[in-house]
Amino acid sequence: MSVFNTPQSFGEPARLLHWLTFLLLLGSFGLGLTMVELPVSPQKLKFYSWHKWIGVTVFFLVIVRLGWRMMNVQPGYPARMPAWERRAAHLMHWLIYVLLLAIPLSGWVMSSALGFPTVYLGIWQLPDLVAKNKPLGEALKTVHYILNKTLLVAVGLHAVAALKHHFIDRDQVLRSMLPLVRVRWRTP
Repeated sequence: MSVFNTPQSFGEPARLLHWLTFLLLLGSFGLGLTMVELPVSPQKLKFYSWHKWIGVTVFFLVIVRLGWRMMNVQPGYPARMPAWERRAAHLMHWLIYVLLLAIPLSGWVMSSALGFPTVYLGIWQLPDLVAKNKPLGEALKTVHYILNKTLLVAVGLHAVAALKHHFIDRDQVLRSMLPLVRVRWRTP
């Protein structure tokens, strides 16, 4: 297994960051759906804290991922992959990155506007990004919701595309991101 990316495959750090982000998103979505339905209680407040911790962690992981991406070669696409599909894959990846940064930021600004501090891991209070402003906070709830639904659709399409490459195209695109899988394939 390689630490660094190669023209054929992602290195283990890139794979780890990808799958860790995915697992954190699953947890965050689960908490998000659960917590909004709960009556005000210590459990609801705990879930909100955990949701914020995950969001801040994802934000930082995405910054690390982007830094790793800039320092490493990116694996090429299969030679027979059509140009339109390459462009779509490229755009989808960048849309997901933008959403993975925008969603935690929108949640942080929303919390600030609603007067609820974001305290990372119960230790480090992040600065408020805006002054308390209930109408802004309420508007940002909608923005946060829409961004999350957009991410859910984008990640779903991303997964469907990976499965299409694996089961229909029978290429190595999915395997190039699976942990602990060695991949050999040709790029254009």
